Amino acid sequence: MRVAKQIIALFVAIVALASVPSAFADPADISAASRSVVRVVIIESDGDRARLITHGTGFAVTPNLIVTNAHVVEELRGDDSLIAGVVPAEGRNGYPAKLVAYSPGNDLALLRIEGGGKLTPITLFPGAPGDGSEVYAVGYPGNVDLAQGLSMADLVTPQEAVKTRGYLSGGRSSRSFDTLLHTAPLGSGNSGGPLLDSCGRVVGVNSFGTVSDNSTDSSFYFAISMRELSGFLLKAKVDAHTSGLPCRSIADLDRAEAQRAAGDQARLAAETEARAQANQQKLEQVRREAEMAVLSERDNGMALAALLLVAALGVGGWGMVQASKHRGKFERKFVFGSAVLLISAVAVWFLRPPLASIDSRAKEMLEEPQPSVSTSSIAARSDDNGRMICVLDPERSRVTVSDITDVPIDWNDSGCMNGKTQYGLANDGWSRILVPNAEEAVSVNSYDPETHTYTVERFLVGLDAMTQARAARAKLSAPACGAGEDAARQFGQNQQAIKALLPPEPNERMRYNCQPAP
Repeated sequence: MRVAKQIIALFVAIVALASVPSAFADPADISAASRSVVRVVIIESDGDRARLITHGTGFAVTPNLIVTNAHVVEELRGDDSLIAGVVPAEGRNGYPAKLVAYSPGNDLALLRIEGGGKLTPITLFPGAPGDGSEVYAVGYPGNVDLAQGLSMADLVTPQEAVKTRGYLSGGRSSRSFDTLLHTAPLGSGNSGGPLLDSCGRVVGVNSFGTVSDNSTDSSFYFAISMRELSGFLLKAKVDAHTSGLPCRSIADLDRAEAQRAAGDQARLAAETEARAQANQQKLEQVRREAEMAVLSERDNGMALAALLLVAALGVGGWGMVQASKHRGKFERKFVFGSAVLLISAVAVWFLRPPLASIDSRAKEMLEEPQPSVSTSSIAARSDDNGRMICVLDPERSRVTVSDITDVPIDWNDSGCMNGKTQYGLANDGWSRILVPNAEEAVSVNSYDPETHTYTVERFLVGLDAMTQARAARAKLSAPACGAGEDAARQFGQNQQAIKALLPPEPNERMRYNCQPAP
């Protein structure tokens, strides 16, 4: 009864978790994507003097290629005295750029960074966003620059991009080219900037807004669709990164994991209850069998004792008859035979199993010999700790910018991954925190040998946070593979210094189910 109440309570908890509405994606995704957004400036250079002609927004689709609007860079085509530059949101002041593709028919252009500069590419969403979807515009509106009183020098120094939020309204494309109608506010300098979904993926390129003489009219804005952008990039032979997985928040995943855990607990409780009932039924059945066996042995013993007693009396009586025929001479063989039969009858009577032995007999019947461990099972256990192929579980993952590929691993019980990378052991299991020098992302990789689950959590942090994480990593000394459990535990504790610098939730969480490699 108590187990049944626990199952009901867990079921109620699952229903309660399922009824909670999905949360919006973490704003950190928009911040991470905005680090791929740049200010595009067109400058007239006349000797020692420079004058800002115009500016707009763009975003990196490869480390050195920037998408923007054609009308932002239009003046470059007819005046050799003008130069283009891109100013990232953080880091160095900017890079010179060259116009390499121009498509005024759908207001798209492509700039190439000169001088070896590189930026983090943004991710594109190849599908069609849903009507009413939440979207974000990221860029450098000129009215904000004006309100801040920024000078030309300020415009060519790193500035954080402005983010605005709105919603899509489907079915109202412009007639000139395929566009998305949305309500995320734009300024004049937003031209060429990305329109993002809730996971920070590009769904369009902001281009223009509505014009009205009536100040009471609402403002609406148009972004060039991914259909137009994909064709433009294909023609320019640009291979941009795309991700078409559903946009789910980490909160959604956490709720799903909680439901999954609650379901597992309910299932385990039900299985435990079923096993208990099956064991009780088996115990009762075995006890009945033991009882019948003991009673049968007692009855058989009683019958045998009675038979032996009758035989003893018969032998003794026959001996007396023979003695009377021989004038009172009683032969010894009859005395001995009668005594043996009588003693046997008494022994059989007392050797019958007592009624108290029913429980112990039932216990003996329940006990089963332990199966021996076969060679094949030992081999299977070796496979569990050896070479594995890990396949992404989309239902338990959130992927916004990373590529999806199977991951081969080679794990052993000491926490050594692929024969060269020692994982740290902490309260939350085996993990290794990776802080690369060439990428603005921190990865927390973990492996659970019990469930054969490999998890990668990626934090797309800013330049300052990466600098701090790299400084903390430089203070750590990772032990060599096979250094022992104490070294692994100490390393796991030391890694917490890096983890403390990370945001509460990752931008991406990729869970892989691992199976022995063929």
